[in-house]
Amino acid sequence: MKQVYKVGDKKHYKKLVTKEDVAKFNGTTVHHVCSTFALAREIEWSTRLFVLDIKEEDEEGVGTMLTINHIGPAFIGEELLIEATIKTFSKNELICKYSVHVNDRLIAKGETGQKIFKKKVFEKIFDKDRK
Repeated sequence: MKQVYKVGDKKHYKKLVTKEDVAKFNGTTVHHVCSTFALAREIEWSTRLFVLDIKEEDEEGVGTMLTINHIGPAFIGEELLIEATIKTFSKNELICKYSVHVNDRLIAKGETGQKIFKKKVFEKIFDKDRK
């Protein structure tokens, strides 16, 4: 792992809310706003941006936790701004806190966790769990 970040470092990621991001279950639209599920995907990506810079060629990251306090709606056509901040980075574990805004409105906040392992470790775990 490359030690290129420290606690407090930030990344910013923007995502335009589209009709594909709305809350749908079994083909039925529940709300015409960004779903918590779609928000989770974008939050995970925003904090994975750190992992892409940290991991070596023979390493990969895996998500270990995600908390979302979904506070307000984000409507189709609005741009989400996700600010991810390193809360802790110890050994192979990266914990980030984040906030999601549309302009001055807070949409969500919470934390993510990721661990970085050698790819060979994943292969052993995945092979073992398939049996």
